[in-house]
Amino acid sequence: MQQITGIAAPLYHLAMQQTDSMSTPATSSSNQAIPARFGRTMQRNPGVISVIQWGAVALYLFLLLAPFLGPALGMEAFSSSLGSFSRFMLWGFGWPLIMLSMMLFGRVWCGVFCPDGTLTEFVSRHGQKRSIPRWLRWHGWPFVMLAGTTVYGQMVGVYDFPHATLLLLGLPTLAALLTGFLYGNGKRIWCMYLCPANGVFSLLAKIAPFHFAVDQEQWTRHSRPPPRINCAPLVNIRQMKSASACHACGRCSGYINAVDLAVRAPDSEIVTVASKATSTAEAVTLIFGVIGICTAAMQWAGSPLFLSFKSALSAWLSGHGALAPLQSAAPWWILANYPEANTVYSLFDGLALVLFIAGSGGMLGLAVLISARLSVRLAGEEELTWQRLTLGLIPVAGAGMFLGLSALTISFLREEGLNLQWLGWLQSALLAAGGLFSAWLGMRLIMKHLSPRRFAALAAYMLPVALLCYLWTVRITA
Repeated sequence: MQQITGIAAPLYHLAMQQTDSMSTPATSSSNQAIPARFGRTMQRNPGVISVIQWGAVALYLFLLLAPFLGPALGMEAFSSSLGSFSRFMLWGFGWPLIMLSMMLFGRVWCGVFCPDGTLTEFVSRHGQKRSIPRWLRWHGWPFVMLAGTTVYGQMVGVYDFPHATLLLLGLPTLAALLTGFLYGNGKRIWCMYLCPANGVFSLLAKIAPFHFAVDQEQWTRHSRPPPRINCAPLVNIRQMKSASACHACGRCSGYINAVDLAVRAPDSEIVTVASKATSTAEAVTLIFGVIGICTAAMQWAGSPLFLSFKSALSAWLSGHGALAPLQSAAPWWILANYPEANTVYSLFDGLALVLFIAGSGGMLGLAVLISARLSVRLAGEEELTWQRLTLGLIPVAGAGMFLGLSALTISFLREEGLNLQWLGWLQSALLAAGGLFSAWLGMRLIMKHLSPRRFAALAAYMLPVALLCYLWTVRITA
């Protein structure tokens, strides 16, 4: 083994020290006491949690229906104000904050605030209580639901038009109610398998510094049969080592003194997770869903590349006599069709949009996959799989998701005449933080010892990190 010198030495030795100490708590017991008390407070106050949950349901339904209340009441001017407020709260404030909360606090949104989760669990208590069918357990649903919802949202103009918002958010709510009525008994079967955001949430929660930790020794010392606990997402609490499936509802906090809300190092789960615990479906959702499809969907509007692709597609279709039939419009629930807002997507526009998002997103995902597999091959370590290595890209992918979703927030603030000259620096800092965190995770996973092959593996891993940072830098500076 060669000795590490130069600028890489301190980073390498710090990484190795953290790996060696991973079996011990990341923080002292005094530092853990505050989050543990908070978690147990959640457990002791289910009534308060219930009030918060149903309050979130009421607010969600109001925001969803607010743009339509004015016309129903004969108050058109009032409807416009309500529509703007609803649009800002749902897309400009709500979704960016939800994504940020996943990276900071885990899936507490799912367990405490999500209206679909509350509704599906409530209906499940009074439904048919069927067992979960095999088709529902398919591991590909997180990717399919994320990709399909993302592309469809762009087709109907979900961020700009209340009818599209009602459709894209309302349909999952109805599906959550139906799923709850059919399957489970007071459980969140919809959230576990079919929620379009489940794949993203489970990935981002892996880097959250707050999580519910399980003390295996304390659990083993508990001699009496433990009491039953209602875990809505059906997590095997005793074996829980990841924050991905946990909805952070607090119901299990303090359970036989073996489960508590705790603080951890944000890199701990990704660095210590076993390769066999990282599924291919999870990695595909990250690479082709979050990094590929979602990045393309958030960047196509105003993209010179999209305009060039659309022009080339138009010329090709014209040359084959196939363009004219595609000039007609479609109903608003298929493609955006709002003449009063000068927004009408023809069938050709829809085709170009779908092909561009699927094509560019697929190529971006393929580039990430090739880089990850090349890096693993160069590292030559049996324990390091490409599925596990790709988890290191979660921070930079999460930063990109947040920047993309907050674009509407920025648009709203600029419409209000606010001076946002400082915003570019803040966006760049967030992106840099995500990129550096992903680089750090790559080093922790790859640089177990010094060798030319390991450095080459790290360089291959850094290619998608650099690519994502470049794409989002171009976007925020446009």
